[in-house]
Amino acid sequence: MKPRIRVYTATVVTVLAFATLPVVLRAQSAPQVARSGDGVVAAAQPLAAAAGARMLELGGNAADAAVAAAFAISVVEPSMNSVGGRNQILIRTPDGKIAGIDGTTSVPLGYDPATAPSAAYGYATVGVPGAVAGLMRLHEEYGSLPLTTVMAPAIDYAEHGFRLLPGEARRQAGSRAQVAESEGARRYYLKPDGSPWQPGDRLVQSDMAATLKAISLGGGDAFYRGGIADRIAADMAANGGFLTHEALDAYRAEDSRIVRGSYRGFEIVGSDIPASGAVAILALHIAEEFDPDSMSDEAWGSVIAQSLALAMTQYRRDSSDSSAVRVTSKAFARELAEQVRVPSAATMESGSRSGAAMSPLSLALAAGDRDLWLPPDEGHTTHLSAADGNGMAVALTQTIGPGMGAKVATPGLGFLYAVTLGGYLGISEPGERARSGITPLMVLDDGEPLLVLGAAGGIRIISAVVQAVTRVIDDGLALPAALAAPRVHPDFGPEGLAGFAVEAGPEDGWSEASVEAFRDMGFDITATPRQGAFGRIHGLQYDAATGTWTGAADPDWEGAAVAPRPAGVSGGN
Repeated sequence: MKPRIRVYTATVVTVLAFATLPVVLRAQSAPQVARSGDGVVAAAQPLAAAAGARMLELGGNAADAAVAAAFAISVVEPSMNSVGGRNQILIRTPDGKIAGIDGTTSVPLGYDPATAPSAAYGYATVGVPGAVAGLMRLHEEYGSLPLTTVMAPAIDYAEHGFRLLPGEARRQAGSRAQVAESEGARRYYLKPDGSPWQPGDRLVQSDMAATLKAISLGGGDAFYRGGIADRIAADMAANGGFLTHEALDAYRAEDSRIVRGSYRGFEIVGSDIPASGAVAILALHIAEEFDPDSMSDEAWGSVIAQSLALAMTQYRRDSSDSSAVRVTSKAFARELAEQVRVPSAATMESGSRSGAAMSPLSLALAAGDRDLWLPPDEGHTTHLSAADGNGMAVALTQTIGPGMGAKVATPGLGFLYAVTLGGYLGISEPGERARSGITPLMVLDDGEPLLVLGAAGGIRIISAVVQAVTRVIDDGLALPAALAAPRVHPDFGPEGLAGFAVEAGPEDGWSEASVEAFRDMGFDITATPRQGAFGRIHGLQYDAATGTWTGAADPDWEGAAVAPRPAGVSGGN
């Protein structure tokens, strides 16, 4: 189907702003769009993107860039991720092969869910960290530069400090009371008087620098089986945690199960459970059954929201090859698509909402699995994308769960742990890995990369990634404009689909007229103006005709896209 260009009332100014480069974030002088034939790195914090781009300048590849950016982002965006957290990594090699690495946190061996406390944060929520193992596999199997070189920027940021951006300072301050309960977390993320760090303050993390140096010299063994592991195990034992030295030693980053689908002739590739690539593919397969050119922008938005809602009913399915085949099949998508209600022009013109309060879709969900469980609808996690000039690309999502994770840190190590236990992710069995909305995704065109995506934002990660794909393929938008376009997200209640949340606001959301149009279709609508509430994508788009990568940071965040400087060009990022 030939793409068409849509115009969204409240986003015209934002979309047109991406027509010229560079685009600069409001709060800082960091470009949010970059183009280069030698690759680009897009990340949620400018220093992390710069660290990745520096590896490309040194002759490294996309794997080197992604590892450098991932370690750096754990230092400069600690509210969203950590080496004590988890990651999911999707890789395209220069010869076109797709691989995935599962660095998800897991339930420690010996954990007993019957006697373990239910908690939202604290030592009792800490599982086995997987981020370091995931990054080590990425570097060992795909990288080209020495690990000491790749980790040097992160060590530098930790040892010499960096200026806190306003958003990061705000998130850290929001967890002040809980962070203060942990000796280690209080030491690292509050001032000596107990007050939070302010925007522009220089945050120095000497203990974190020492931990990173140990990893750079000793690799994964230094973290999981050496002195770091000794400290972690002792701290956990002293504070009621379940993470043991044995559990750390047994942890391995695994191969991800790769899932595939297609959308209007473009191949879609993602990672399955514990990631949510299959759910995103299913949503796209359902949406593919409908023609956006035959309906208004708002009607198409409602179709996307319903497609996402139906796909998310498969979130808690079994983790198996047969289940993955079923969920990503076009036949299954066609069955689900029969439940989507496409608003008619007459419905919208009538403005009558009383007769459509319970649509066919919401009835189907309410009558189905009432045990539908989705991860918390929170704005946590970080994502970065990296590519080089030789065809390698990496989509990497890293997280510690809610803001500041478990809100605890081991004194002497300098990093926060992810929330894994206690009911937050609905898992409890020893060895089980934390299922989440994390969705690293790639779109291929005749085998060549078109989009390299992923997002932050809890379960809204899936919604954000799906809508970025449709904006590019259906609407013909360049990726920066696609990220600026307004989004929708299904809201679930105890009985199933409760309605839709729509991104609203004067700068980059659906207009008031569009919000009213949604309501006139008979849907319960929650208009949400908060920036970043609908996921934040940091992704790449490739133009095979020119051999050019375009990196784009989500305009709702403080991230950046950075390209390597041409050889012989001086200056620093």
